[in-house]
Amino acid sequence: MAIDCPYTGIVNYRQVALSFAQDFQDAGGSVLTKFEVKDIEVAKESPSGSKDGMKYPIVIRNTKGEEVRCRYVLTCAGLYSDRISELSGCNPDPRIVPFRGDYLLLKPEKCYLVKGNIYPVPDSRFPFLGVHFTPRMDGSIWLGPNAILALKREGYKPFDFNTTDAVDIIINSGLVKLVFQNFSYGVSEMYKACFLSATVKHLQKFIPEITLSDIIRGPAGVRAQALNRDGNLVDDFVFDGGVGDLGSRILHVRNAPSPAATSSLAISEMIVDEVQQRFEL
Repeated sequence: MAIDCPYTGIVNYRQVALSFAQDFQDAGGSVLTKFEVKDIEVAKESPSGSKDGMKYPIVIRNTKGEEVRCRYVLTCAGLYSDRISELSGCNPDPRIVPFRGDYLLLKPEKCYLVKGNIYPVPDSRFPFLGVHFTPRMDGSIWLGPNAILALKREGYKPFDFNTTDAVDIIINSGLVKLVFQNFSYGVSEMYKACFLSATVKHLQKFIPEITLSDIIRGPAGVRAQALNRDGNLVDDFVFDGGVGDLGSRILHVRNAPSPAATSSLAISEMIVDEVQQRFEL
């Protein structure tokens, strides 16, 4: 949970998320999981036997044919935010391009080298923080992440591949322009991902005592990076609605810049303000 301390942030974000969900349920909401959205549309008639008539005119269907009726819809779909937005007729631009971030771990006997968070000054051309040192609540030290293009929306492993996702990334986004504009940066990231010695040299700029034998490969995450057709990485919030009758009842959060977890409450307040304005609540 969040602790009011000058050097401590969110200790266990899973518990924070579960607490948010419980608050939502206590307020009368329902939480559905494994509900893969396939279609969003305006209902043509009220459900059979319904006493509310067309009070809930938005129909969301999943791949199993099940449906949920809503008065208003707010989506925050992360890696699939562009595809979910398109279901309500939104412009496909910007596209989501997944970047895998690999972490290294400092071996336990060397964790004494890091006393707190160490963040380099980020390159203003990229919305990535660069390799940094992050102490975890279990005492481990994470080093990273890097930023490697993933050829699958949920490509958490180096060789994860999905044909549809790969074609979408290469053909329909501004990736080719991004690559040409930042070729040397991309090659550098790939080189460091393949050869740990190159990453160690970078880490030694901050802590010279670290050696190759002090680190092991760790977990990975995938960042949902919005990219426009001009090859520009979108580093600001992007809100969108639907078309026609959907436009006044749907709000899509298509891009929410990192750090989303540590700023979740501030981001939620901003989204609530947008909801109230668009839906005139």
